[in-house]
Amino acid sequence: MKITFLGTGTSHGVPTIDCMIDNYVHCPNGVCRKALTDPRYRRTRCSILVEAAGRSLLLDTSQDFRAQMLDRQVRRIDAVLYTHGHADHIYGLPDIRSYCRLQDDAMDIYGSEETLRILRAAFDYVFTPPAFVGGGIPVVRAHLLDGPADILGLHVTPIPVEHGALKGCTGYRLSDGLRDIAYLPDVKVIPSESLELLRGLDILIINCLRYRAHGSHLSLVESLDYTLALRPTSAYFTHLTHDIDAEIEGPRLPSNIHFAYDGLIVEA
Repeated sequence: MKITFLGTGTSHGVPTIDCMIDNYVHCPNGVCRKALTDPRYRRTRCSILVEAAGRSLLLDTSQDFRAQMLDRQVRRIDAVLYTHGHADHIYGLPDIRSYCRLQDDAMDIYGSEETLRILRAAFDYVFTPPAFVGGGIPVVRAHLLDGPADILGLHVTPIPVEHGALKGCTGYRLSDGLRDIAYLPDVKVIPSESLELLRGLDILIINCLRYRAHGSHLSLVESLDYTLALRPTSAYFTHLTHDIDAEIEGPRLPSNIHFAYDGLIVEA
């Protein structure tokens, strides 16, 4: 499996508009100012692309989807897995129309019952197309994913997690029969039964918002605690705010744990 980190930032992204308005005076560690000249600090909204056996599986269509596809020259998407229905993870959906048109097929999308309900409410014109279509709309086939399934040659297991008020937020475990990876970009608590589904991983990708505690995301200490308890072969922290300077903090992490960044490619 080949994993491309398309975006590794939070809903604010890095640099943030807030810091720009404030002339970057109060930005923690000056990270947003560094992002103006150093692409390693620039973080778009969270998403990854997993490629295996010639097929491409996208996890979430972020608000920065169009720019991410252009930046990474993504030529094909065969299906989309949605982790949850928050805006920064779904609002790129309209732009999958280009892939539907060029591939001459509907796009298969998967998610929990709650996530699919949010998608239908947010993009009614996609799921209930109007009689007149002007600028073009994506054509999708929505699939409820409430248990393990085989998708594009990968065995996919939804991992229920707690993330604020959402009841249907999920991470995913993906296996090609040789390697197992898991992607949990938005989580505050991993229930005990879900922890058992995350044992024996080759790669764990998990959110790591900031140093301070947050009501619906893991802090750095909490992300480390979960990672050390699960003991994957390697781990990558994503969904980072401007609070964490990865170049400073990275060397302090255990040698098998890394801060992901936009454009990072990992072979599993």
